[in-house]
Amino acid sequence: MKLFELLSLTLRPGCLGAAQPALQQALASSREGVTLLGCWYSEIGPLNRVALLRGFASEDAREAERERLLLTPDALGVGAWLEATEVADYRLFPFVELPPPGSHGPFYELREYELVADGLPPTLDGWRRALGPRTAPAYSPICAAFYATSGSLPRILHIWPYRSLEQRLEVRTRSVNEGAWPPENSTPQLKRMHSTVYLPMAFSPLK
Repeated sequence: MKLFELLSLTLRPGCLGAAQPALQQALASSREGVTLLGCWYSEIGPLNRVALLRGFASEDAREAERERLLLTPDALGVGAWLEATEVADYRLFPFVELPPPGSHGPFYELREYELVADGLPPTLDGWRRALGPRTAPAYSPICAAFYATSGSLPRILHIWPYRSLEQRLEVRTRSVNEGAWPPENSTPQLKRMHSTVYLPMAFSPLK
């Protein structure tokens, strides 16, 4: 599986409890070749957001599901509470493997970086060399790392699971102090950085 999308749903305040079972039921009608990987709600950062990560077996499967999303009334079941929908397409870094479904969090940090015009190749090169040491048992694993193929380009998205916010702070601080992170030559490639911390919905495969 090489093709992915991140659906970002903005809901009206106070509606998450009602929207969660409706979203779960709607996602059950996704087409063949569409895999739900994670579904999280924002805890720190822009609030009332739902991040829905899905993978696709092929371009055809992604396009068919995108058409269903666009042409089916209330395709995600949350139309009564929905304020906005954003979708972005991604490819997985070639040297990154997704974890199996299960409990890896519960805190998931989604970090999105906008890069300078030619920043993706050196970013990939630096990450390829640095990711092994950064995800060693002494620090913490990564959930996923993608580069965008739609929207503002070049752009990357990386997802990190943590057992607690305290673990996140300790690991991030120590990995920087000990020289394990960030990757070499990665900072000059950055234009803008965004981070949101999410918690998993009850039905999320990645919890």
